[in-house]
Formats: sequence, structure tokens, C-alpha cells
Amino acid sequence: MPVSADSSRRTGTSSLEGPPWVAMYHSVGDTSDDPYRITVSPDRLDQQFGWLRRRGLRGMGMADLLAARARGEGRDLVGLTFDDGYADFVETALPLLRRYGFGATLFVLPGRLGGENGWDPLGPRKPLLSRQGIRVAAASEGVEVGSHGLTHVDLTRADDALLHAEVAESRALLAELTGAPVEGFCYPYGTLDARVVSAVRDAGYGYGCAIDPGPLTCLHALPRLHVGESDTPVRMLLKHKLHRLRRRPVEGV
Repeated sequence: MPVSADSSRRTGTSSLEGPPWVAMYHSVGDTSDDPYRITVSPDRLDQQFGWLRRRGLRGMGMADLLAARARGEGRDLVGLTFDDGYADFVETALPLLRRYGFGATLFVLPGRLGGENGWDPLGPRKPLLSRQGIRVAAASEGVEVGSHGLTHVDLTRADDALLHAEVAESRALLAELTGAPVEGFCYPYGTLDARVVSAVRDAGYGYGCAIDPGPLTCLHALPRLHVGESDTPVRMLLKHKLHRLRRRPVEGV
């Protein structure tokens, strides 16, 4: 039975079954001190992008990917997302994206502009993008800028005022900064519940990215696969093939 247009918008499936395959990256750089496994080296990222191309797959940002799927297209597309807005996205990841002709979505923290990853108690301090860095990313062809909240807090523990600031106010600040609508939201730590998902939807976002949202999976809580330094071409192949076994989206959330 074909999926209706309204159902497609809610689940992100269109006529393609299940949620899209989305890779979750963070930092691109030195991996020698990386307790949270958030960093991939430039050489490994180059290798992973090359694997995608050899498989006939093309990386792109989430808004473009979801628009293609809504048209019943995009079987050869995968989502590329970079969380936290590290400065090395512009310095290192962006040149590789340009080399391969790929797009990506960069999720940033407008409450920490030019700051560092202070939410990580272990590991090295990593600089975050400044206002100018975010503008450079947003002006790059194929790059979408989305919100990761204001300051990277667990939204399931936030009161109503903090939740509104992290979700709605961050969207307004980013729209002012980039001069473009902000369609995507990414849940810090991947933590979410029905209340948080509703807040993201009510704030006007077109979609939301999680990690493994389980029964909450929907267009505003899309699953993603972590991709890191240990992901060789063989591991990438396995992750891509096993994607079909992930939980299918449900409606009504």
C-alpha cells in the first residue's frame, strides 16, 4: 500500500521503506586522545567518503535527503551529519566534502559560539565554530546548518523554560546568524522523550536527528549510526547492510 503524503511528512519515509541511512560524525582531526570516540582522522574520513562513492552512494544534508525521499527518490543517498559544530568542520571536513561533491548537515550550538566542548569532562578541549565560521559553513554549497540546542544539555532533564530556550530560541538565533530558515534539530547526547520531541516539532523544525530513538522514531526523531575512526570499509559495508534491521518509523509521536 503506498504511503500517503501526510504520512510521508510525519515519518520521513515517502515511498521508501524505513528511515534513511544517516551517518553521525563529530570532530575531524587528531584521534590520539579520544575517550568518547567522537573524532575521525582526515585520512579515515577520506577513506569512508571514497567507500560511499565506490558503492554508488552520495552523501548529502538532511533537508535535501528528506526532500528527495518525499519525492520517492534518493535510494542512492545517505545523510551525513556533524554534531557540536567543531571548528575543524570548516578546516578539515569541508574540503573533503567539496572534493567528493557531497553535502552535509552541521549541527551547532549558538550559545557556545567560539567556545569549546565544555560538556565533555574527559578528553581534550576542542574549539567550536565562531559566528564567522558558521557563516562560512552555511554559505558552502550543499551544507545545511541546524541546531544542536543552545549549550548542549540533556533536554529530558530541562524544565519548560530551559527546554524552550534550547529548542526554540536556538532556532531563532541561528536563523538570524545564517540568514536562512533552520529546518533541523539534533538532540544533545541523543536523549529524548515524547515531551522533548513535541517541543522540537512545535518550535517549527522540519525534522529531528537522534541516535536510537526506538519506539519514538519519526520524522522528528530519526535514527543515526555513529561513524568513527574504527569504521573501515568492511565495517561501513556491514553498517549499511544492517541498517534495514533498524526499527521502522511509527506515526503519532
